Amino acid sequence: MRYFNTAGPCVPTRHYMVPAQERLPRARGYIEQGQYFVVHAPRQTGKTTALAAMARELTASGRYAALHFSCENAEPAGEDYGQAELLVLEAIRQSAESAGLPDELAPPASWPDAVPGARLQRGLTQWVRSCPRPLALFFDEIDALRGESLRSVLRQLRNGFTVSRGGFPHAVVLCGLRDVRDYKAASGGDPGRLGTSSPFNIKVASLRLGDFTEAEVAELYGQHTTQTGQDFTVDALEGAFSFTQGQPWLVNALAREVVEEMGVPSDTPITAEHMEEAKERLILARATHLDSLAARLGEDRVRRVIQPVIAGELLLPTDTYDDDLAYVRDLGLVAPDAPVRVANPIYQEVIVRVLGNNTEGQVVAVPSSFRLPDGRIDMDKLLCSFAEFWRENGEILATASTYPEAAAQLVMMAYLHRIVNGAGFIDREYGVGRRRVDLLIRQPYTAADGSRAVQREALELKVWRQGRPDPLAEGLAQLDDYLDRMELSTGTLVVFDTRPQAAPVHERTAFSQQTTPSGRTVTLLRA
Repeated sequence: MRYFNTAGPCVPTRHYMVPAQERLPRARGYIEQGQYFVVHAPRQTGKTTALAAMARELTASGRYAALHFSCENAEPAGEDYGQAELLVLEAIRQSAESAGLPDELAPPASWPDAVPGARLQRGLTQWVRSCPRPLALFFDEIDALRGESLRSVLRQLRNGFTVSRGGFPHAVVLCGLRDVRDYKAASGGDPGRLGTSSPFNIKVASLRLGDFTEAEVAELYGQHTTQTGQDFTVDALEGAFSFTQGQPWLVNALAREVVEEMGVPSDTPITAEHMEEAKERLILARATHLDSLAARLGEDRVRRVIQPVIAGELLLPTDTYDDDLAYVRDLGLVAPDAPVRVANPIYQEVIVRVLGNNTEGQVVAVPSSFRLPDGRIDMDKLLCSFAEFWRENGEILATASTYPEAAAQLVMMAYLHRIVNGAGFIDREYGVGRRRVDLLIRQPYTAADGSRAVQREALELKVWRQGRPDPLAEGLAQLDDYLDRMELSTGTLVVFDTRPQAAPVHERTAFSQQTTPSGRTVTLLRA
């Protein structure tokens, strides 16, 4: 029985998986041409699975001796490039044994003696001489190497390619988290001025392993249906793709959560409601994959990109703009294409919850006290409670935030999450250049006729920043647009005044009624 895999590489006989060739369609052609190239993608997107499968297929074709191996065991060598070379060569030998390469294709029984800085090149040269087939090598986790160790390995590959091309591996693939353009930073260069210089300047291409398409998600989930007979409804498939945007680990984790952890019986179709519950459970559980991404939020390079996205501000050009954005894209935190935005709704939710965790811990209000008898949220009470919280704690929490430009929005989102979470949901829309955050609270409840219904409440968050005009008029027009899209008749506009000359928070925090350009009556909270 195969299953959805969320830990380690996929094995075709054990796991549901998208075929490797479909994930890297151009790679086989480059290998046929004898090219050296880069494959990069965020962690847990299937790089190792795809490359290991490709190596097996190439060897099985009878045309190549192909080997996939990891450089990760050489990471402890640090700057000791001689030791790093030995560890990489040992990884090659162990992987060849594990892969079961026939004796005539296997690397030499012992690597030749060479001075540090030449061991890898000499070893690969000797292997090529003894191997009857062209050699294709997949260096996985290449960016686990650092400093002189990384530089040494890249230089030797370049030297072998340029000096002794006929007696060196036919094709080489470097695989890691980042594109080769960022290797200079990993090897000790100035990350702010990477330029184009690289010891590995012979690469023909950099291939980014993409996320699953909507069709591939359906194909993957369809393998479960074929094996068990359990269907995924059309809405469930659409929900899975919407929540994950095809990120492979999330796609597998969502399905595994439904099938194994939630235990939906195999004779029950999996619905959109199941997927939404699974999404919330994943976010709350904060699995290793999500935690590892969240840990990056404290890095300056990440903060410079993510903070404007949350705050809705423009990304201002700096000396490091292009490289910061490329780095955060390579991490998988933001989408690979324009406009700049968080990669998917699950990451978006994890980011704001992590950044608002300190605020949420300060909220002492009891969530159940805001529920009406039928299960709806008492929005007037909730907004008044937040206003009081902001008067007492808001500015202190905002000042202490590591994301000061987005601090006010993060405080309010954390407060709402503390009250709504568990019984209802919060949908968030934010992104570079929007200068606003749109929130939609969805609260299931029991209607008067006994049927199930959903309360929906829309909020627009704006910030009045130094040197800018009062955003009230713009905010009312934007709230109008949001209410049109949500098909709601009223909502709430919150304007946080962060100007140094603003009145004290206890004086300026107040409610009023306003009219939008289309004539809607809405609530305004100035804070």
